[in-house]
Amino acid sequence: MLYALHELLNINILGYITIRAGISFFLALFFTLFLMPKFIRWAQKNSSVQPIYDLAPQGHRQKEKTPTMGGIVFVSATILASLLTIKFSNMFAIGAILTLVLFVLIGFKDDIAKIKKSQNGAGLKARTKLLLQILASIAITVYLCLSAELNTELYIPFLKNPVLDMGMFSMIFWSIVIVSTSNAVNLTDGLDGLATVPSLAALASFSIIIYFTGNAVISSYLLMPNFDVGEVAIVASALMGALTGFLWYNCHPAEVFMGDSGSLTVGAFLGYLAIISKNEILLLLIGSIFVIETVSVILQVGSYKLRNKRVFLMAPIHHHFEMKKWAENKIIVRFWIIAILSNLVALITLKIR
Repeated sequence: MLYALHELLNINILGYITIRAGISFFLALFFTLFLMPKFIRWAQKNSSVQPIYDLAPQGHRQKEKTPTMGGIVFVSATILASLLTIKFSNMFAIGAILTLVLFVLIGFKDDIAKIKKSQNGAGLKARTKLLLQILASIAITVYLCLSAELNTELYIPFLKNPVLDMGMFSMIFWSIVIVSTSNAVNLTDGLDGLATVPSLAALASFSIIIYFTGNAVISSYLLMPNFDVGEVAIVASALMGALTGFLWYNCHPAEVFMGDSGSLTVGAFLGYLAIISKNEILLLLIGSIFVIETVSVILQVGSYKLRNKRVFLMAPIHHHFEMKKWAENKIIVRFWIIAILSNLVALITLKIR
């Protein structure tokens, strides 16, 4: 809508991506702050609360009455703010909206199933959820190839030229990136605000990278690939605003959890940002906390199956530190620090090519 006003009334300031990104941030922040208290009251009234896993650390028992599915609110706020500010002719921005819609529906379906069964882990069957994620990721990758016409080259940090052209295999690779990141954020979402700040840090990094990628002058100076992806920074900024509003209620002690409707969606969106900015490999550093959490689960499961021994007291790794009697706030803040530092390093790598 704002870009249409720019064209219709020749309001030049609304033509700038940075201005519309700022507006989208505050719109999504306002929508979330306004709607979240209403949602929390509704969820408490209708017993839409977070089921707690039976084997979770004892301190989690006090959280079993906390409303969940907050992701529905902040993702909806993101979509609404984006629709008010993006340029609709940009196919990459439309693809970003598509990613948010598809994965929030999957997460919502899983959350509803868990609430109805009142047992954590008793939502959608793992195979069913994975299949839905794969189908959604395939739909997104097909869209990128056909509508957005994204090239299929693979870039590696520190190298100014692509290392190979993946061709049709790019669809498989991109689908793996989206599904893996979606599940990685989902695994991380286990403590109050633990997944929120690393997500904000990653979104901030990708917003900068995508703006640079969409700017011919800056991308040329930094020896980065150049695509018309700048508009997606507006959607990323909207999600940052929405997550900031969500954090107001999600910080310890949390008044609401994001649920799978939030974590699966944020993760998939980060994967989408990595793909369109050609930074699928750098995502490992940008999403370092999500990688650490996922690797801890893989090591735990693999070690137990092969050696019948555990590597950690409990996985994901944030539960390991809980079992070691670390205060929840200490775990959360330390993980936030790691996430922020790794994102700063990731941004530094843009100049080293």
